Amino acid sequence: MFLFNNKQPSILGVDISATAIKLLEFSQKEGKYTIESYAVEALPSSSVINNIITDIEVVGEVVARAVKKSGSRAKQAAVCVAGSTVITKVISMPSGLSDDEMETQIQFEADQYIPFPLEEVAIDFEVIGDSEEGADRVNVLLAASRLETVDNVVSSIELGGLNAKIVDVEAFVIENTIELISGDFPARISKDAIAVADIGYSATNFSVMENMKMIYSREETFGGLQLTEEIQRKYGLTLQEAELAKINGGLPANYEQEVLEPFKGNLASQIGRALQFFYASSQISSVDILVLAGGCSSISGVAELIESRLGVKTIIANPFANMALAPKVNAESLAKHAPAMMIACGLALRGSH
Repeated sequence: MFLFNNKQPSILGVDISATAIKLLEFSQKEGKYTIESYAVEALPSSSVINNIITDIEVVGEVVARAVKKSGSRAKQAAVCVAGSTVITKVISMPSGLSDDEMETQIQFEADQYIPFPLEEVAIDFEVIGDSEEGADRVNVLLAASRLETVDNVVSSIELGGLNAKIVDVEAFVIENTIELISGDFPARISKDAIAVADIGYSATNFSVMENMKMIYSREETFGGLQLTEEIQRKYGLTLQEAELAKINGGLPANYEQEVLEPFKGNLASQIGRALQFFYASSQISSVDILVLAGGCSSISGVAELIESRLGVKTIIANPFANMALAPKVNAESLAKHAPAMMIACGLALRGSH
């Protein structure tokens, strides 16, 4: 089940993406975070398809390798399910109900919001504030996901030797990380409307936060895979060879001009398109800042190109900018992975205290 508010010490944030397991552990003392352990371990292709784990055993094996690589002794984990697999709804409920009474009433009413049999879904809720319907009402955030989706995540974590203490929703995890890094936003930049483009391997998750709460999310089918496929086509490589060449370098001299620059332009266009979709569906006509995350955000010049194209201040996510590192954490390696660690960071924040 989802556990919105449970915070425990020594909890590993474990992000299971389409291409890798990203693992992170924090400690906190006097308001300062220390990264105690971290690891990134590649996942075989087809282990996760369309944000759903399809090979529990393989993912579990990779989780175990990541834990061993990190050197962490923690056994509790915080994980999340992708927004595309979750239904969320804000509903009005009577105030003054106990958690048990509210759970009973939500179970009774949930079938009008969830298009699946209730026995097939995991449901959780959180009271998020007073309702406009009156002083005797509160707004409750309802989250539901197919049990199979949640169970696959939990089973994979358990096969990796961990206990899934917290199962969160990706959108709320992103909120945690953006709130953290917003302290490092450039001076005079408002935080009223923040756009986030998390550029993954096969898709880009574009979202917008208003007053640090997620109000919009859209998935664009464009990511690092498109660059790999263009390298494959241009230079006659296999997909695996192209991916390795993209990461390790060694491509011909014309690569940057003929392949990389057009990809960067296409990426800027995709994010611009996502931004226009948001404006068309919202009362908000401009965002204050755009935060880039994911592996492709580290490509040289991407942030500058997008900023010039869209006219929006654009930065690359670095959630670790003001954090200390434990002696066993490799600073250079962590810096390289930082923009892709936004989900793992938001999950790890759930376990620090």
